[in-house]
Amino acid sequence: MPNPVLGDGGLHHICLKTRDWERTLAFYRDVLGCTEKIAWRAAPQRAAMLDTGDGNYVEIFEDLAYVPAANGTLIHVAFRTTRLDAVADRVRQTGAKITVEPKDVTLATTNGAGPVPIRVFFCEGPSGEILEFFQNTLT
Repeated sequence: MPNPVLGDGGLHHICLKTRDWERTLAFYRDVLGCTEKIAWRAAPQRAAMLDTGDGNYVEIFEDLAYVPAANGTLIHVAFRTTRLDAVADRVRQTGAKITVEPKDVTLATTNGAGPVPIRVFFCEGPSGEILEFFQNTLT
């Protein structure tokens, strides 16, 4: 359903900084299957937008001086998936830290929508970002 204010808007991208350009691109491209849509600027200040699917993007900026905040304002980035366990195996094979193993959870909603069953796992990305992988059929 279109957003009544944004029209056919919605989430376009999330943005990350990284000190390790090659490792970050390899993770999002080779492990998670994202494709490079556009790239601009040159090292050591490269930038790119990677399509996560259906025109939703992860934007990455190279910043060699970047130091991630211990508990920054961005809690996590959630990716929708229909292959959660296969993605978890793929992430695990890279040595990325899985912080919450794949599990089934039922969200007890408070807005009358009823229980929402989901399957999730969390991991750390190559620049310290927290990634959630979210599988369900209701949202």
